[in-house]
Amino acid sequence: MRRADRLFQLIEHLRGRRTLTARQLAERLHVSERTVYRDVGDLIASGVPIEGEAGIGYQLRRGFDLPPIMFDRDELEALVLGARLVKALGGDSLAQSADLALNKIEAVLPAARRKELELPRLYAPRFAIDARRTESLDTIRRAINAHRVLRIDYIREDGTASSRSLRPLALYYWPPHWLLAAWCELRQDFRNFRTDRIQGVTVTDTPFTDEPGKTFEDFLRSIPEA
Repeated sequence: MRRADRLFQLIEHLRGRRTLTARQLAERLHVSERTVYRDVGDLIASGVPIEGEAGIGYQLRRGFDLPPIMFDRDELEALVLGARLVKALGGDSLAQSADLALNKIEAVLPAARRKELELPRLYAPRFAIDARRTESLDTIRRAINAHRVLRIDYIREDGTASSRSLRPLALYYWPPHWLLAAWCELRQDFRNFRTDRIQGVTVTDTPFTDEPGKTFEDFLRSIPEA
């Protein structure tokens, strides 16, 4: 866990309004008591009103709440551009999720900052993207997340058709194409498949587990260094 995430969780645990000892906090955060003492000290030094002391326990002063999420102009532009790229390139499901994510960010921004989400002149028009490159992404992503074998009908560059059973490992965008990195059961080796050449795709009921020599990490190690 990143330290920033741990500090946030420490505050969240203290929101319960009852006193928690360093040992109780350490057990909840899966760290040592010494780390808790250091983190509490740093939070107090940064202005978080934590009351208590070592050996007795800590609690958050009533009325304290985390400030609204704050982003600077460049950070907001990065978030907006990222969401627009996802909407253009990431498939229907991720496009909807990108919209929802921006709505959540807008909801917690101070009112004076909300209009800044509309300011970035950075766009990724979806109409310019060939639909064949993205139409199978949601299905493939679902199989990757569920660790399910994929069955695909594929057309190679020379026009040869084939059907493959794959262990889907990752999707990556290599402009202008999305590529599926997979372990091919037919070839018993790693292969990359352009998603725009996939003619049909089915998530099977067959699960797969990571096996030595067939994992995503193994795939990365198999890529020749430039």
